[in-house]
Amino acid sequence: METRKIQQVSNGTFTVSLPRDWADSVGISAGTVVDLHTHIDGLLVIQPPESELDTVAAVEIQTECGDTAHLEQTLRAAYAAGPSEVVLAGSSEFTGSQKQVIRSVVRNLVGVTIVEESASHVVVRNVLDSTEVSVRQSIRQLQFVALSMHREATTALTSDAPAAGGADQDDRADRLYAMVERHFTRSLERLDEVDALGETRRELFRLHETARELERIADHAERIADVATAVDDPLGDPLAEDVSAVAQRARDAVESAVDAVFDDGSVEDAQSVLEARDDVFERVDTLERELFDAADAEYQYTHALDSIRRTAAHAGNVAERGLQTAICQNEPADVAVEFGGNEGIGSQRVGE
Repeated sequence: METRKIQQVSNGTFTVSLPRDWADSVGISAGTVVDLHTHIDGLLVIQPPESELDTVAAVEIQTECGDTAHLEQTLRAAYAAGPSEVVLAGSSEFTGSQKQVIRSVVRNLVGVTIVEESASHVVVRNVLDSTEVSVRQSIRQLQFVALSMHREATTALTSDAPAAGGADQDDRADRLYAMVERHFTRSLERLDEVDALGETRRELFRLHETARELERIADHAERIADVATAVDDPLGDPLAEDVSAVAQRARDAVESAVDAVFDDGSVEDAQSVLEARDDVFERVDTLERELFDAADAEYQYTHALDSIRRTAAHAGNVAERGLQTAICQNEPADVAVEFGGNEGIGSQRVGE
């Protein structure tokens, strides 16, 4: 990094000299006209003439015949990486299964369409304008989907109600998270993406982390629904009431944590979520002991309880992100904040 001193010329205009090596490398000399861009992040960027802004405009991917699993993974990864266009080139003609996978993936990604297709060549383009995207609204939708899935799955676990719509809802959650991840990744490469989204990069990072936790909560909701489908009989009272209550406590913690992130919550707001997380841990531990003592209880219920515990842990992860934001905003920290949690669960980032 180099530093330059701002100078003022006779008419009051501020000027600054450019590093000679950089100017030579991009073809700038005396009299060259450059573009100046101010950004929401507070940066001023100098764009040389005819420079290529879109570093991820298009990519071409060579695919092997018949490998559908690899093709799906690659196409999803390319979407998340942020290119505007993906060219899939087969080593030979695409099989029927490969074409079906490509169409299925495209249908399940936001803003993507197939614009060109031949026997061994498919062009997939993202047509969604970033100025039309609201990352915050997408995360709110993701929150609604994840908590609805969680609520329905818990109801199915503790009553005779069926666990309906789990797979479709999980696909919707994955679709929303993939879109947030894509635009976050593009914001790392392109300052115009940051401006189009209307969020600073620090805010986008915080929102992306929140979306990732919500996507994992949706996965745990699906796991609870799987348990509800697998067991022969629903939980009987009073265990059913206790499980419903602790699951609701975990969902409330998720909602409060996201609210704190969106509303620039206080240290106290984050602390209350962390306390709710620890309370869920303790109550789940008690329920697990009661299940082991119940002779007629099925062992699969412990998997559902573990997902409830991890739901609260993900809420704690979101709250910690909100806590960091509150501290960075120089809010007085009058509340003692503890990150420990039961058995160290809250002291680390929780995975799948």
